[in-house]
Amino acid sequence: MTLRQVGTRTREAAVAAAALMLLVAACGDGESQDSGGGQQNHVTVAALPLTDTAALYIARDRGLFEKEGLEVGIRPVQQSLQALPALTKGQVDVIAGANYVTFLQAHEKGTLDVRILAEGVRTAPHMMDVLVPKDSAVKSPADLKGKTVAVNLLNNIQTLTLNAILDERGAGRPTYRQIAFPQMGPALERGQVDAVHAVEPFDSAIRSDLEARIVLDGGASPVEALPISGYVTTARYAKKNPGTAAKFRRAIEAASKIAARNPSAVRTELPKYTKVTAAQATSLGLPAYPSTADPAQFSRLVRLMRDQGLSKKAVDPSTLLVK
Repeated sequence: MTLRQVGTRTREAAVAAAALMLLVAACGDGESQDSGGGQQNHVTVAALPLTDTAALYIARDRGLFEKEGLEVGIRPVQQSLQALPALTKGQVDVIAGANYVTFLQAHEKGTLDVRILAEGVRTAPHMMDVLVPKDSAVKSPADLKGKTVAVNLLNNIQTLTLNAILDERGAGRPTYRQIAFPQMGPALERGQVDAVHAVEPFDSAIRSDLEARIVLDGGASPVEALPISGYVTTARYAKKNPGTAAKFRRAIEAASKIAARNPSAVRTELPKYTKVTAAQATSLGLPAYPSTADPAQFSRLVRLMRDQGLSKKAVDPSTLLVK
């Protein structure tokens, strides 16, 4: 993916958001229609074009949803927040690639009674990196203190994990600036920020086109194997459609097993729903795809959020997992 393609994504974000608004308008203010017996056969999923959602597309293309008797419609969005209003109104059933920090915060505030249908991804080496220009004076993580680092959202999973890594190493924290993933490459090139915290596929694109250097692996200790995104719905939807929720979870978990066992399956899918070419997909840093949700791992995330002031209440993650 080139910076031209990255820039194109900025325009596509607006198109995707408009498409989602049309979807919401078309659905009206009620919930999706049941197929009978209080269960739905059709599931509408808002999905981000990231490696986080690979299992969704594997499940679609390998007939795993069909095997469960489900019809799954996928609506691309550039930020999971774009789909949150539609989710709360029941006009979107599931958000794929949902950033846990955002949704746990919404749950704590009472704006969303969230339920997690299935895990999406956990951190893995170089699935996201802190990048600087090739001639930058920033040579090590310690040099990031006081520098400006771009993140997709403030006070979210990127700042949470980067702060945790820097704190463990005794390094000072940077100043964060919110810049959408598609705009990070151009912002770094123009010198608007000192560094960017980029996820794949933007990570590889920036390194390739700008010869940017990796200063820090965003999946390093103490955030290795940390749950960061998943497939979320509302408590209302899960209660009304327990059978559908279980079928969707089984299909996603089966696809995640494929992704974990055979990373080439992920690399084959990526060009179908992102701007990554088949050649570029072979070298992307992939996250970990867990086949089952683990409350103990979620508890690590909750503790980090409490430690950094991103949440105030103790949350038992097991109460949010749809069984």
